[in-house]
Formats: sequence, structure tokens, C-alpha cells
Amino acid sequence: MITYNPKDWFTLIIQFHKSDTFRKLIPSMLALGVFSGLVVTADIYFYDWSFKNSSIVHSILGFALSMLLVFRTNTAYERWWEGRKAWGDAVNNSRNFILKINAFVKNATSKKELASLIINYNYILKNHLRAKEATYVAPHLPKELLDELSTASHKPNVVAKHLYAKINSLFLNKEIGDTQLLLLNDEARSFTNICGICERIKNTPIPYSYNLFLKKIIFLYVFTIPFMFGPDFRYATIAVSMAILYVFASIELIAEEIEDPFGEDDNDLPLDDICDRIETNLNEIIK
Repeated sequence: MITYNPKDWFTLIIQFHKSDTFRKLIPSMLALGVFSGLVVTADIYFYDWSFKNSSIVHSILGFALSMLLVFRTNTAYERWWEGRKAWGDAVNNSRNFILKINAFVKNATSKKELASLIINYNYILKNHLRAKEATYVAPHLPKELLDELSTASHKPNVVAKHLYAKINSLFLNKEIGDTQLLLLNDEARSFTNICGICERIKNTPIPYSYNLFLKKIIFLYVFTIPFMFGPDFRYATIAVSMAILYVFASIELIAEEIEDPFGEDDNDLPLDDICDRIETNLNEIIK
């Protein structure tokens, strides 16, 4: 995720970052510029195809496209923000769980084992959402858990299973009481809820038909611009059409990037930093 100062207007305006959509759209903009130039040249030297009231029709189409893009952007940002809230809950619930463990449990080894399970759960969930091989960063993981993780298809569930088993073991060994068991079970359940929220975002893309239609209408709109504006703007139509393509297509590209917030693109959530913060916080609590 990119860290920046939102109040520094001048720097943001003149800066071109690798995540800027301008670079991605250069080939399309150049193609549209060439097409616009050919259309305007044909209009000037060969055939006048100015259409009566064409600007009204194009304005209506542009308004409809704008509404679709607003909905598209809002939907994508809502997915991004819901993902951020889920990982904010992961941070808070991890701290709350270990704070309770630190208060309820006297055995230092049990504290370290539970902290290790929570720390690794978050790292494993991060890699699960990115479809990457799981990595384990904390010690004190039982061998049977490592063996299960090596073959499991849903690794977060394996860690959650061992977390519940460890809590139940503390209860059976009289290290925690009935009330404490209920409190810890509620905290443990919250982690699988967070996993479910993240999987729902990850596995439910924007409907294909909607995505396909939006791209087609953007294409239709920008490639009819030379016919609408050419008779009045002449060769300035080239710059106008390229600018309009940049605006509309950029909105769509940004929405595509942020609608899956768990990846490793520049505008995705900083999951590596969040997991590192959880590890640091939990280790400080059980010192």
C-alpha cells in the first residue's frame, strides 16, 4: 500500500507513480488518438458527417456511463473498506484474545503456544487469501499441527481447530474456569468469522455481465467521440478524446484493482505490515 500526504496537491498532480493508470492506458490512448486523427481528416477533406442533434444523444450516453462508473467505483471501494475493517477486527481480536489469555492462564508455555497459534493464523490467512504457500513465523507450534498444515487445503481452519483444542485442554486441566472458557471461545470464533468475510470478498467478483457491459459502453462512447466532436473541434478532437478515455478508463482500472484488496498491488491492503504488527503486539503482551 502506498503511503502519501493527501494534502500535498502539487506533488500528487505532477507525480507519476508505477500504479498510475496513465502508463497502463498509453497504448489505448495512442490508438484512439490515431483513430481520431483519421476520422477528423476524413471529415475535413472527404466527407462531412456532422449529425443533427448528435451532441444530445452523446450527452445522454455520457450521463448514463457516468452513473455506471459511480456505482462501479462505490462497489469496489466498499469491498476494499470491508476488507480493511475485517483485518482491523483481526488486529483487535488478536490483542483481546491474548490479553485474556495473559490474565487467565498462569502457565507461560501455554501462553506462548496460544500466542503462536494466533500469530500464525493471521499470517496463514493472509497467504490463503493470496493463494500462496503458507509460511510460519512463530515458534511453539505442535508437530501434529505442522503435519496437518502440509497437506490441508484450507490451512486457516486447521489452525482454528488446534486453537479450540488448546482452549478446551486448558479447561479440562482446570487452568481456566467455565466463564473464562466461554469468553475465550467467543474470541476464537471471531477469527473464523473474519476468515469468512475475507473469503466472501475474495471469491465473489463483480458479476461478469456487468463488467462486460461497462467495458463495452466505455469503448463505444470514446470511439464515437471523433464523430461527435470532430466537425467542431477539428484536430483538437485528438486531445479531447484521449483525455476522456483517460478519465473513464482510469476509473474502471482503479475499481478493478481495489475490488480485490488482499493482493500485492500498490493500492491493496498492507497485510504484511498488519500481520507483523499483530506479531509484535502479541509478543509484547506475553513477555
